[in-house]
Amino acid sequence: MAKILLIDDSPADLRFMSEALKPTGHTVVSVSDPLLAEETVERERPDLAMLDVVMPQRNGYETLRALKKLPSAANLKVIIVSSKGAETDVRWGLRQGAADYLVKPYTPDQVAALIARHL
Repeated sequence: MAKILLIDDSPADLRFMSEALKPTGHTVVSVSDPLLAEETVERERPDLAMLDVVMPQRNGYETLRALKKLPSAANLKVIIVSSKGAETDVRWGLRQGAADYLVKPYTPDQVAALIARHL
């Protein structure tokens, strides 16, 4: 099974995503401060990260670019999970290096399908 890192400043969103991932059998690690993303990736070595966009101190796009600079994250797939669902937002996220983009609100089935596609 894989290890999935959730990066979101909302405790409710972290809980919902964790519950959505439970049936997949993967290990889930969460961080609510985007400034801790690199440290957490270095320590936990996840296979995939699910990253919110709208966060204080550093948004998801900035966090994604920071993660892409880490040698230890060379194979890390990052999926943006955001309420910002306009076509321009999705295109921008993919241009920043995201493997995929999931728009909130989402269903557990959508999460499972997305995870299966990337792991």
